[in-house]
Amino acid sequence: MSEQSDAPHVPVVDFETDPAGYRHWRFAVDGEVATLTLTVDEGGGLVEGYQLKSNSYDLGVDIELYDAVQRLRFEHPQVKAVVMTGGLERMFCAGANIRMLAQSSHAWKVNFCKFTNETRNAIEDAHESGQTWIAALNGTAAGGGYELALACDEIVLVDDGSSTVSLPEVPLLGVLPGTGGLTRVVDKRHVRKDRADLFATKAEGYRGATAVEWGLVDATVPRNRWDEELGVRARRAVEASRRRSGEGVALTPLDRTEDGDTISYPHVTATLDRGARRVDITVAGPTDAPPEHPVEAGVDWYPFAVARALDDLVLRLRTNEQQLGTWVFRTAGDLDAVLAYDAQLADADVDGPSDWFVHETTQYLKRTFKRLDVTSRSLVAVVEPGSCFTGFLAELLLACDRQYMLEGVYEDVDPDADPAVLVLTSSNDGRFPMGNELSRLESRFWGHDDDLEAARKQVGERLDARAAEAAGLVTMALDDIDFEEELRIVLEERASLSPDALTGMEANHRFVGPESMETKIFGRLTAWQNWIFNRPNASGPDGALRRYGSGQRGSYDYQRV
Repeated sequence: MSEQSDAPHVPVVDFETDPAGYRHWRFAVDGEVATLTLTVDEGGGLVEGYQLKSNSYDLGVDIELYDAVQRLRFEHPQVKAVVMTGGLERMFCAGANIRMLAQSSHAWKVNFCKFTNETRNAIEDAHESGQTWIAALNGTAAGGGYELALACDEIVLVDDGSSTVSLPEVPLLGVLPGTGGLTRVVDKRHVRKDRADLFATKAEGYRGATAVEWGLVDATVPRNRWDEELGVRARRAVEASRRRSGEGVALTPLDRTEDGDTISYPHVTATLDRGARRVDITVAGPTDAPPEHPVEAGVDWYPFAVARALDDLVLRLRTNEQQLGTWVFRTAGDLDAVLAYDAQLADADVDGPSDWFVHETTQYLKRTFKRLDVTSRSLVAVVEPGSCFTGFLAELLLACDRQYMLEGVYEDVDPDADPAVLVLTSSNDGRFPMGNELSRLESRFWGHDDDLEAARKQVGERLDARAAEAAGLVTMALDDIDFEEELRIVLEERASLSPDALTGMEANHRFVGPESMETKIFGRLTAWQNWIFNRPNASGPDGALRRYGSGQRGSYDYQRV
């Protein structure tokens, strides 16, 4: 994990867990209210070399939190309020573990922050389904602990004369809060910028009336009224919720197999080509017609199964396979079968026993596609005979940096095959917005309103290669004489370029148009943090991050850059 020769061994990270295996969170559901209690196992770090003291967290703690978020959405659709609190006396959470960060490689720190950011976004996304999260700060919330609270809809701080909220990273560590804290304080909590400046440079933070007045928390409550106040807020959230409910769907273990350089799920297969520094990912279309009631199919319902497989695959590849810088997406299957499932997603607002599950699956797909958008890999889509890029699967194509489509068929392989076609549906015009709050279709045609409207008019049309190219939906359409050679050159060229430059270029190209809180967190804030992580003022041998806890302040080069 660290660049040092004595760095601890980094395990292959598995993102699957369940409440029975949690080491750091207590998960309890009581009717329409759930409680998550953070009680971190000090000796339960994911990597050797640090202890998780004071309810500090590492990647393993957040993997459990993400699992809990998913289970509250799918296994417990009746839950309308979630109370998140701490299990230690006078301590909610001390944030990301500093020893862990100090010994970590740059890549580990970046992937850790990205995943924690995405998990906070998943908590915020729950509000779209009528599920309110209440941060019950039973003690101090520092750094990432306060950022965890910031992801919630409401923040209540115990009034005990000592507990505070703080973002001490700038004064103590020489880095930025890593999980969106600076952005959420001003954009979400609407704290005045001069007060935000004071807050982010005062290591001890603020408590009581000042925290409420400035908007850092919603209320402070003495211990003798603590349980009563939380009960009132939870009941109020339940009464105001329009959350759809029904019989929950158990998130059974993923059906994933690994055989050499192949990772397989029921509908998704990834082949790792280490020599070419590439992953070839194929999403297979459904083989059965949509069930009348999707909830009865549970985790096997095709759109949900695809979302779950892609979610797991993206996380595993991002963390464990950092040398594989290009991901090539293909689809294979019956296009009409995909359209049938896409139509069920479009019926999410129709009352019925599955409406909550269809709605939540749509939200899950949205989050999974967003995970692709912020992944620092080159994404390429290949459209060939037998492809089924339509509806929600067309979002994969639109998420890619480039798209190559075969005109006609491979004459020497299967001259009788049907040429590939693309089909847009209503799913591609806003059902799965990006972080910039635009659809991928709107982002593609940003500044070209006529082209956007022309594409919208072709919703439902079967577009062959030339029509897709004319509509601006693919980068290039080529016949079989040139297709494979051109694709080979493109992929080899991509693999030869600087991965750092590609990451910056792709991130700038993907998010056009208006800026949102989310694009600020993943773009502006994360980009600055990544730069700061590499600077000697933070991560050098005498930097603040390395010296933390030694009694010595960081030694800074005071030149502004």
